Amino acid sequence: MDTTSFTKKTIGGVVQIEPALTPPPIQHTQTAFTVKPKLDSGKTKTKKRDIPEGLWTKCPSCGTMIFDKELDENLKVCSKCQHHFPIGSRERIHSLVETCTFEEMDAEMTSVDILKFASYKTKLERDRKATMLNDAVVTGICKIGTHRVALGVMDFGFMGGSMGAVVGEKLTRLIERGTEGGWPVVIISTSGGARMQEGVFSLMQMAKTSAALAYHAQSRLPYISILTNNSYGGVMASYAALGDLILAEPAAMIGFAGPRVIKDTTHAELPPGFQTAEFLVEHGLIDATVPRKEMKEQLVRYLDYFAGGKKG
Repeated sequence: MDTTSFTKKTIGGVVQIEPALTPPPIQHTQTAFTVKPKLDSGKTKTKKRDIPEGLWTKCPSCGTMIFDKELDENLKVCSKCQHHFPIGSRERIHSLVETCTFEEMDAEMTSVDILKFASYKTKLERDRKATMLNDAVVTGICKIGTHRVALGVMDFGFMGGSMGAVVGEKLTRLIERGTEGGWPVVIISTSGGARMQEGVFSLMQMAKTSAALAYHAQSRLPYISILTNNSYGGVMASYAALGDLILAEPAAMIGFAGPRVIKDTTHAELPPGFQTAEFLVEHGLIDATVPRKEMKEQLVRYLDYFAGGKKG
């Protein structure tokens, strides 16, 4: 190792030579420094717990968080406030008919964009994928209790349950099949009205379905209409209001036009509860409100009554 020397004057005037080490050459090495932790500003932050989607549903009426499995077991009815959630046509059929007795009719029928309405085909394809249905109603022959019944169930998830040519045709065929077989007809409605994308072709279905029900009535066969939230427009102005017995789920909104449109047209304050099922029961349009969980039991009772009357 190289050494160097330097002079150093000490006390007493004596000069002393001392050896010293040559300083090592400077090496350009990167020094690792630890990151200085940030000081807490006084606000303790806790990580928000993520709740997986598809496990819980918040009730829009009472705000209760409901476990989805529990909600499904309760037929989509809130156990705390009895709010009735929307339910698909397949789920509703499953809740009403006897196991493996439903024979679907005309499942392959699909709507046609005859008027070339803007984006109509796109919306049809979107709702077919979303609901796994070809249109807004499912029809078929089934057994409810011991009774063979012609059953039609609408689905609000398909274009708001709007009635187009396919819905009208399927319901008309169902009613005629019930008339031929001598069976009661039960139709469960949920709809925003006639389908505007089909123009006058959708309006024609009001007369067609009503005429089929008239022939059904001439054969002295019962027709039970069940109204769910929402039941509006051309559906309510035709077959939905023609039942020998008209039932509704609690708090269902029912009418031809919505409350806002009526209020803006008449410039009058509407009474409390206007157009709810309970309001219409009080004013005689509907015979009874029946909770969803009790619907099958009540239907069997009513069908027993109609069958007994026919035998008598």
